[in-house]
Order: sequence, then C-alpha cells, then structure tokens
Amino acid sequence: MELLNLEKYKAEIHRTLISKLDLEKLSRVNSSQARQAVSGIVKEIISDQRVPLNFDEQERIQADLLDEVFGLGPLEPLLRDPKISDILVNDKDHVFIEKGGLLSRVSTSFRDDRHLLQIIDRIVSRVGRRVDESSPMVDARLPDGSRVNAIIPPLALDGPSLSIRRFGTGPLAANSLVQLKSISAEMMEVLSSAVKARISIVISGGTGSGKTTLLNILSQYIPRNERLVTIEDAAELRLAQDNIVRLETRPPNIEGQGAIRQRQLLINALRMRPDRIIMGEVRGEEAFDMLQAMNTGHEGSMTTIHANTPRDAIARLESMVQMGNMSIPEKSVRQQIAAAITIIVQASRMSDGSRKVTSISEITGMEENVISMQEIFTFSRKGIGPDGKVIGAFQPTRIRPRFLDRLRTAGINLPPSLFEHETLVN
Repeated sequence: MELLNLEKYKAEIHRTLISKLDLEKLSRVNSSQARQAVSGIVKEIISDQRVPLNFDEQERIQADLLDEVFGLGPLEPLLRDPKISDILVNDKDHVFIEKGGLLSRVSTSFRDDRHLLQIIDRIVSRVGRRVDESSPMVDARLPDGSRVNAIIPPLALDGPSLSIRRFGTGPLAANSLVQLKSISAEMMEVLSSAVKARISIVISGGTGSGKTTLLNILSQYIPRNERLVTIEDAAELRLAQDNIVRLETRPPNIEGQGAIRQRQLLINALRMRPDRIIMGEVRGEEAFDMLQAMNTGHEGSMTTIHANTPRDAIARLESMVQMGNMSIPEKSVRQQIAAAITIIVQASRMSDGSRKVTSISEITGMEENVISMQEIFTFSRKGIGPDGKVIGAFQPTRIRPRFLDRLRTAGINLPPSLFEHETLVN
C-alpha cells in the first residue's frame, strides 16, 4: 500500500480505536496488560475492515498506534534510540535529530498541527504545566529526565515547535571522556585532583559543547563524605553522591506569579549546610551570590557558563553581577572573581560533531585593574583527516600552575611529566 494511503488508513483505525477504548478500565491495569489489550483491539479492527495489508504493514500500524496511545506518537522510535541526543521538531513535517554530534533530517512527521499540539500537551501535562495561546512557551521534562521546550502559535509562525534535549540514564564512567578523545589523560588527572582538593572550577562553552557532561564526570571525584546542593533551571545533572539535595527553579504561573529563580535557591542553599554548591549554569544575578559562596567556606563549588573563551567567561560573570543592580565598583567585582575561581575549563564542539576540552586556564590574581590568567593546557587543531575527523593534539603549555601548592597541601602530588607531554588526536 502506498505511504499516503497507509497513513490515511492508520488515521481511520486510530479514530475507530479511540471510540472502542475504555480508558478508565485501562488505567486500572498495568501497562503490559493494557498494551496487550489495545494490540488485540487493533488486530480486530484491521481484520474487520479487510484492507489488503501485508504482514510488515500490519506490524507497523500496530506499533504506531500503540505509541500513539501509550507514548508520544511518532517521537517514540526516536526516543528509543539511545544514540540520539537531540530531537528537533521545526513543524509537523520537518523533524531533525542530532546523532554522533551531527544534525540530520528524519522522515518522522505528524498528521497535522493539531496532532503535534496533542503530543506537546501530553508532555507538559505530565509535569503540571499547560500550553495554550495565553501561555505559548513552556519548559518541561520527560520521565527519563530529557529536557523539553515547546513554543506554539502565535509565537511560532509555522506551527507548533518542539525541542527535546536528551541526557544519559546514569553517570558516565570517569575515564569515558579520555576514551572518546575529548580530553587527555593528563588534563583529566589535573582536573580530578583539583576537585579533590576543593579548588573551584567554572566550565565554559557554547550550546552542546559538553559542559554538563564534563561537570557530571568531575563531580564523581568529590569525596563521598561531603554534602552537596545542586541548583538548576532544568534538572540535567546526574551526580553519583548519596548526600545530595537537588533544587530546581519554578517558572511563573498563568498569572505571572510564583516564580522561583536561581538566586533565591542559592540564598536558601547557603542555609542548608552544604560543603559544595553545584550550579548547573550561572546565567543571571545569582552570579554575585555564587562568588560570595565560593569565597566564604564553599570552596570546590562548580558551575558552567555560556562563553566562547575563558576571558569571555570572566567578562560574562562581570556583566551578570551588574545585572543584580548592585553598585559595586568594577575592580571589586574582578577581585571577587579572582579570589573565588581558580580554574576555567573551555569546552568546544568541533566541526565533526565531537566535543573537546580546548583549554584549561588558571586565574592567578589581579594586576592593577585586570584579572590575570595563564593557560595550562590547550588543544591545537592541525586539520581534518580523510574520514572527516578533526586532527590535533592536547598540548601542555609547560607552565606550572600555582594551585600545585594547594594540591600538595591536600596530599596530592602530581608528577612534573603531566605538564610536558602532548597527546595526539587523529
């Protein structure tokens, strides 16, 4: 049967199926029994209508309808693929995925705008949110923790749009980034030692550069006897610690009231006796309170920030502090940053879709009115291989970081060879 006719026939079966389903009865049995019951009804409908379908077409219709009733319809096959990291629905006919770091279009589509809107509503209603003309933008989460953003007309001109950012089901192995050639073993040893020694770290990078993944992995080196509080706009962190309290912001309600921002959560977190505060991303006036916390007994705290270079990250932090409408002199803000943060890690997404740590820099203090920095490691890009992969090397700058003294105080002695040998990537 032609694809167009098959989709039309599937829509007819779906309408018949909905009219026959006893949703209240289905809700009282477990999901496996419910799926079996619905599958049997679909087979009966196909048999009664006597449409000539081969076995594969019957199986496809049955699977699609089960996804429609119990899942997220056409999105379900994409969600079952663990290698897909992003699902981007531009409109009902244009769906893209990111797989292996590269974007590509898939044949997935929706019957019409109403169908796509139903799927969006099903997602957001699970977490007590709503999406309609009075509230046309919404953030939500799937049961597996994937982050969802939806925007609908009149703001979206071509129909409802949906973006799903997926995350791993559990913490990655500590050496996984080294195996993926996203960072050298020497660089990872330096960063893991810094975490153990309670040295504060900021991870900088663009969208999709792997900041959250790196933060998750570094958190595995935090001693188990420490109490952590995490603060996020949308829960993405997957920390392995037992003594952890996870906090998440709350958007405003329909009347525009009741919003809880990161700054409020951070101020509250300081009253919760944390050893370290892990902020998913600093993006506003909470930057000032984060710096204060790092300077007053919460050393070893970590966060991420959107910036293209370590120097840009410092400039953004300065701007965020000023967003709090505080009349703090520029020099005082920079002194706070220089005292609070020791290491800035720059993560980047390469042209081949791979993610790499392209720089590890140390903030060494102030020189007159300027924050001084020195680069400890860098990634030097050499070119593109015949397979399209980026060729380069992780190189030490041969500068001994000043925080080595703090590592030695914590009982960690790094060999000098860590800062001498480069690691080729090809």
